[in-house]
Amino acid sequence: MSSIIQLLPDHVANQIAAGEVVQRPASVVKELLENAVDAQATDIKLIVKDAGKTLVQVIDNGIGMSVTDARLCFERHATSKIRQAEDLFALHTKGFRGEALASIAAIAHVEMKTRQEQEELGTHIVIEGSKFIAQEPAVLPKGTSFAIKNLFFNIPARRNFLKSDHVEFRHVLDEFQRVAMAHPGIHFTLIHNGSETFNLPSSNYRQRIVNIFAGKTNEKLVPVAEETDILSIQGFVGKPEFAKKNKGEQFFFVNDRFIRSSYLHHAIMSAYEGLLRDGMQPSYFLYLQVPAHSIDINIHPTKTEIKFDDEQALYAILRSAVKHSLGQFNVAPVLDFERDPNLDTPYEYQTKSAEYPTIEVDRNYNPFADEVPTRREPTRTASAGSYSNHFSKPAAAPSWESLYVGLKQDTEAVDFSALEMEAEDEIAPSLFNSQETETSTQKTYQLQRKYIVSPIKSGLMLIDQNRAHQRVLYEQYLTNMTVQQAASQQLLFPLQVSFNPVELHVLHELQDGLQTVGFTFDRWENDGVVISGIPMHTNESMIRQLMEEIVHAFQEGLSDSFSQNDTLAKSMARSLAVKNGAFLTDKEMEALVNNLFACKDPNVSPFQKPTFITLSVDEIDKKFTL
Repeated sequence: MSSIIQLLPDHVANQIAAGEVVQRPASVVKELLENAVDAQATDIKLIVKDAGKTLVQVIDNGIGMSVTDARLCFERHATSKIRQAEDLFALHTKGFRGEALASIAAIAHVEMKTRQEQEELGTHIVIEGSKFIAQEPAVLPKGTSFAIKNLFFNIPARRNFLKSDHVEFRHVLDEFQRVAMAHPGIHFTLIHNGSETFNLPSSNYRQRIVNIFAGKTNEKLVPVAEETDILSIQGFVGKPEFAKKNKGEQFFFVNDRFIRSSYLHHAIMSAYEGLLRDGMQPSYFLYLQVPAHSIDINIHPTKTEIKFDDEQALYAILRSAVKHSLGQFNVAPVLDFERDPNLDTPYEYQTKSAEYPTIEVDRNYNPFADEVPTRREPTRTASAGSYSNHFSKPAAAPSWESLYVGLKQDTEAVDFSALEMEAEDEIAPSLFNSQETETSTQKTYQLQRKYIVSPIKSGLMLIDQNRAHQRVLYEQYLTNMTVQQAASQQLLFPLQVSFNPVELHVLHELQDGLQTVGFTFDRWENDGVVISGIPMHTNESMIRQLMEEIVHAFQEGLSDSFSQNDTLAKSMARSLAVKNGAFLTDKEMEALVNNLFACKDPNVSPFQKPTFITLSVDEIDKKFTL
């Protein structure tokens, strides 16, 4: 039998590797930005068109490459970062596998320009699908420029699986922010479709975070600093009152590399124990420095997961450091709740000797001199020649009958006792009266402020008030988006809500849908939006939380071009539906039941959970026969 195993051609192997390294335009952005950082650049510019589908260009002023390196960098496993296997445990660079550029060149049109500082001429290379089209010398500035055009041009299936431009650009923003926050000393610029989105000058960690997230970020940051033998922690955590429902402002950096770690996240959440409401997530921007030999980065293609030698120790140190910072800056309550800071002894009084207090007495002070007499002055009797006390008796207040003296008595006396007896006979008839009387019975009632119980012919029906209201609101909002626009109630004082640039990008995408359900936007600002109108029957105090939950739903990847209205209707219905524990009047319960069964699909909520269950009489009878 002939042999059937053969080596794959290089261009096929590169396309297979590209499936792991390059998943979307954001993957290209990440690899090129990290290469620019490794090239010791101090100024990096990212230019994106059509969310990276048409163009991703990264320009840096790094050390550049020679003619040989410029050609060799596109080969598989060609890298300048490591030389031997032991170097994997002493990494100080972002990349080390040497697969990124080869994978990118296999699925896109690549144009590279590079020049070293000591060279007069640079190198210009053009590649299309792993094929070298041109290589020639050129007059270029110092540094390197990569232009990646027409991503997945030779793999149409992968290109068709890309999301809308809005979704893909959000992923690009995420990767750009992670690299920019890890290296605040580098000047970063982001230009999307010709407009400048970010211009981040060289600064410190705190200023870089404020420049990226804008708004009231500076007010909510609490510094964290801890130095140990195995771990060094720097960074900031957010105050509990600024916590959100989404995880958009949670960042771990280990040796200037962004990572994800549910284990370390649990350490942060345990430090906030008792300070957050249910479902809320704190913000944190923490930079960890550990020995390079104590971590393993080579366990995931995207290098966002890391294995630590001693995770338990890192957990304990991180939890203690965050908890200490929250207590040190009076964010978390101290043990002595009644402590008065005015009673604390100043430091300058530690060496000061005690002195006896001086007491001054005013001997001329008479506490009875100005007292107002509350009784009549005593009178002197002639016979005894002494004083006798006679207290004055206050005059008696006139009785209430005196107010009616002189009025004409035209009415006859009424026997109220007879009227009371007649009323009792009419209102409270005998329980054993043989005649049938009409009594008003309540058709629905509330159970534990969570369920609505309604009798039906076959038994009982239990309705979950929260899920039922979600279904009613969901179909109502969908109707407003597709058939007729909902009415809006205008605010007397416009409401300003702060958002970071990524969240603002989501709201821009949802602007048309939000306006159809009743929102009116006065103006858009760099760090937020001003709302002048809100949907009918919506409380103004709920708007800030509602907008955050809507943004959170879309940031979780639930949205796409065809389901944008559906996702928006679901998020608003979940946020504005009556909560379990809320009291409902009889009319509200009756209206909710009627509206539920007027829906197209009353059986389930928008999230496919049952809205009601029924108990037949047979089932109830079985309970009593047990």
